[in-house]
Amino acid sequence: MKTSRGNFFEDFSVGQVFDHAVPRTVSGGERALYQALYPGRFALYSSDEFARSCGLPASPIEDLVVFHLVLGKTVPDISLNAVANLGYAEARFLRAVYAGDTLRARSEIIGIKQNSNGKNGVVWLRTTGLNQRDETVLEYVRWVMVRKDNLDAAAPETVIPELSQNVAAKDLTLPEGLDFGNYDFTLAGEKHRFEDYEIGEKIDHIDGITLSESEHMMATRLWQNTAKVHFDTSQRPDGRRLVYGGHILSMARALSFNGLANAQMILAINSGSHANPAFANDTVRAWSEVLDKAEINGMGALRLRLVAVNQQDKGFALENHDGKYLPHILLDLDYWVLIP
Repeated sequence: MKTSRGNFFEDFSVGQVFDHAVPRTVSGGERALYQALYPGRFALYSSDEFARSCGLPASPIEDLVVFHLVLGKTVPDISLNAVANLGYAEARFLRAVYAGDTLRARSEIIGIKQNSNGKNGVVWLRTTGLNQRDETVLEYVRWVMVRKDNLDAAAPETVIPELSQNVAAKDLTLPEGLDFGNYDFTLAGEKHRFEDYEIGEKIDHIDGITLSESEHMMATRLWQNTAKVHFDTSQRPDGRRLVYGGHILSMARALSFNGLANAQMILAINSGSHANPAFANDTVRAWSEVLDKAEINGMGALRLRLVAVNQQDKGFALENHDGKYLPHILLDLDYWVLIP
């Protein structure tokens, strides 16, 4: 048999290492498609001249493009038979990626737990994204629910990894040469800077985007993410294609431009949960809360909570009285951004 059905839950064990196939050379094409799919207009990622004025050699590839491309490399080995991608932790963007760089990925299984229904289980993995010089550009942990193929397979010993609640400000890494000394707020599109934001402040980003079937599948193909649940309607009892959680992540980040236009660069993702599934025709809106602030090399870092919802006028509530996410919450993301 020459074809592969992918790995199922019972195929994983703690300590397994995967060197994922098919390196990807990135170009301006990824940037153009990304900006066509999402309404992001962050100046550092839109203009070579703006990036040069900030000390970089050119406009880097957007952080979430790197995240999606690296994650996409892992799918054939890890989540081809996924029920759902559940969350992220300990993600650090360690080196800027530029057009012409080639990315590949390696993952280690660090945790595993069969669900009580005996039909699937959760797999935790730590993934490293590397460039053509074997330099780490990104590292993160994610966990994903994967189907069992053989329902009679014995449940493995449960191993749940201990993960940090957040990446400490002292462990954030800035791109070499980055300097906001000549930052142009007019060209960036907003006047608000580091000192204008207060811990505890909440920002309604106002705008909304209705998801379309074609766009979310195009985005998922762009990342070479082959998970069946995003394309094949027979994979779910309701016959619907599940929107890739990263599509919601990028949509919410793009919507946050209205109110956080100078939050130019993602430095780390502390934690993230795909609280509820998203489908075509859902309308995504977003709000942010400032959780913390830090100064790094004369620049500001904001720790933000970014929440994506599929309804409007629901306020800033997240959970019900049982501590469970409300049904309209799609994404709850805790991350660090760099701001002048």
